[in-house]
Amino acid sequence: MRVPFADNDCFKVPDGVADETALFLSDAAPTGYMGADFCDIQPGDTVAVWGCGGVGLMAQQSARLMGAERVIAIDRFPERLQMARAHAGSETIDYTQVDSVLDVLKEMTGGRGPDACIDAVGMEAHGTGPQYAYDRVKQALHLETDRGQALREAIMACRKGGTLSVLGVYGLIDKFPMGAIMNKGMTVRTAQQHGQAYMERLLTHAQKGELNPAYLATHRFSLEDAPRGYDMFKHKKDGCVRAVFAP
Repeated sequence: MRVPFADNDCFKVPDGVADETALFLSDAAPTGYMGADFCDIQPGDTVAVWGCGGVGLMAQQSARLMGAERVIAIDRFPERLQMARAHAGSETIDYTQVDSVLDVLKEMTGGRGPDACIDAVGMEAHGTGPQYAYDRVKQALHLETDRGQALREAIMACRKGGTLSVLGVYGLIDKFPMGAIMNKGMTVRTAQQHGQAYMERLLTHAQKGELNPAYLATHRFSLEDAPRGYDMFKHKKDGCVRAVFAP
């Protein structure tokens, strides 16, 4: 495989860092770590993370590593919520089992809201209620491309003066609550992954055993089985979080 600008882009994996750990340091780990870093987490903070895929789980672990006292994970897949509890020590919300994620978050934070919210879902967010139905109808009519359920919830849930970190990918989104961002004096940060900026830190964390994303590899396939692996990953079959292909 030809690697463009390999003299700048490649990093030496230190001794003691397993291959599958290093593998995820190239994608899910730096993205999640960046999302937590954007939040400027202070000791004692509460951080809410929408999404328990690879990036969301890494954001939760990174928030803990940066000093968050509480991490709250929101998702609908029981196996992913269990991974959040087991590997990040997160409190969890299954949004299909509650009437309002916002009300639950307010109750969990004494009416204040999380200090920081991380959207690790993006344009394909699922949800419940009329706003989600509105998004799906507009998508069906080709009037809207994105579903902004997670992003809207994160904005509305965050405390006054809090920080929103957006890792999920979006194009055009309707019904964006800009007024809430302004009235609450929120800070919003978003970007594509800054891998170069975080790689040395992540390798050090991995070498010290402070961050080990290898558990994301829930399924392994040969290259011949790649189509099946991609199908399982795309449709989240059999609890698939990440599929690893071995040559």
